[in-house]
Amino acid sequence: MSKIRKGDFVQIIKGKDKGKKGKVISIMDKGKRAIIEGLNLAKKHKRQTRQDEKGGIVQIEAPVAIGNVMFICKSCDKPVRVGFSILKDGSKTRICKICKEAV
Repeated sequence: MSKIRKGDFVQIIKGKDKGKKGKVISIMDKGKRAIIEGLNLAKKHKRQTRQDEKGGIVQIEAPVAIGNVMFICKSCDKPVRVGFSILKDGSKTRICKICKEAV
């Protein structure tokens, strides 16, 4: 069970986009890197592959190391650490380390 998952709202804490917030699009490299919507943009040179498609320089989201992002709690509304808790029914859930709310 990973601490940061697809669909989470996170903030970047290191690098050129420090302080910016975004939604996680995907997790890759067995949970070590994340692609965040609209952040850590890199330029990519694309060739025209079909007649109706244009080539040129496009911007794509590059992966960010999971250690450089922090989860944003919905109830605290600030970057927090994520912990785990076992509920009474025996299921495991993620919790905010500050307010102890389930995320």
